Amino acid sequence: MDLYSILNQWLAPIPFLQNKIAHAIIIFLGFFILSKLFVFITEKIIVRIVKKTKTKVDDLILDAIRGPITTILVLFGLYLGSSYLISHVKANFVISSILFSAILVFFLIIIQRISKILIDHYGTKWAKKTKSTIDDAILPLLKKILNVIFIILIGLWILRIWNIDITGVLAGVGIAGLAIGFAIKDSLGNVFGGISLLFDKAFQVGDMVEIESGVKGTVVDVGIRSTRIKNFDNELMIVPNGQLANSRITNYNQPNIQARVVVEFGVEYGSNPDNVKKVILSTIKSIKNVLKDPAPSVMFMSMADSALVFKTYFWVADIGERFSTKENATNLIYKALNKAKIGIPFPTQTVYVKKQK
Repeated sequence: MDLYSILNQWLAPIPFLQNKIAHAIIIFLGFFILSKLFVFITEKIIVRIVKKTKTKVDDLILDAIRGPITTILVLFGLYLGSSYLISHVKANFVISSILFSAILVFFLIIIQRISKILIDHYGTKWAKKTKSTIDDAILPLLKKILNVIFIILIGLWILRIWNIDITGVLAGVGIAGLAIGFAIKDSLGNVFGGISLLFDKAFQVGDMVEIESGVKGTVVDVGIRSTRIKNFDNELMIVPNGQLANSRITNYNQPNIQARVVVEFGVEYGSNPDNVKKVILSTIKSIKNVLKDPAPSVMFMSMADSALVFKTYFWVADIGERFSTKENATNLIYKALNKAKIGIPFPTQTVYVKKQK
């Protein structure tokens, strides 16, 4: 049994209400009263409930959708009433299509407002945790993309309501999308590369990185299309995110900012390796910013052509101290070897000449 049959049953005892105009008015008034009842319940009950919650998201969503939902209820009453009142098929189709299209538009407004509130609240909270600007650029872009998608879907739905064949429209949109995709392929690759870098957390602003192509320096900014890296000559290099996403990246700040320093040196043949180790280890341990854990070490690596080759390994707390500490350690190692009377050989060659009789 449909709505109109139910109305006829209920209103049968009242003779002056047995006409279509009265029925249409009753339907409209019923939904109008329902909309007012929704507003009353929202303001008196639901608002009080959401105010007790810790988050403000529900308050914002309620304020955003209250007006459109009230309008949808009124429009739906008009839609049902007009469908019952207008007997002319063509006129009924036009009026019903207009009202139902308006309902869909307000439904779109509700979805847009909810998505905007959720992105603004949770996305902004997430973006504050990162130092890069890529997430700040992604949030407005995401909102625009969602708006376009919603508008396209509602538009296609409205075309279906008006009995317009959307097959050709979909084909045209697909071809246009394909053409645009080919035209901006590189730009899209950089955008999605930036998004993948953000979610992979390959690096962040302030990290010292080295890219497979040889670019090395400190990350200054991670944008939606490219990443800016300042090298040690204070030169700013702009690297497309698409290239970064497909490259091997060495991040010297991960998993932490501690860094190992290696200093190689050689002593002359005839030197006592144990004595060399003792002298150098004592020297390295005296450097203020050398960490005790992991402990420094000295290794006898090889007997080369002109020298006994050693390497000393030690750690510093911050990678930013790596080069200055290495220079300081090299200087102190040279002085310590000289003080201990341990020779540092020059590259030499011994030539034996065989006398002919």
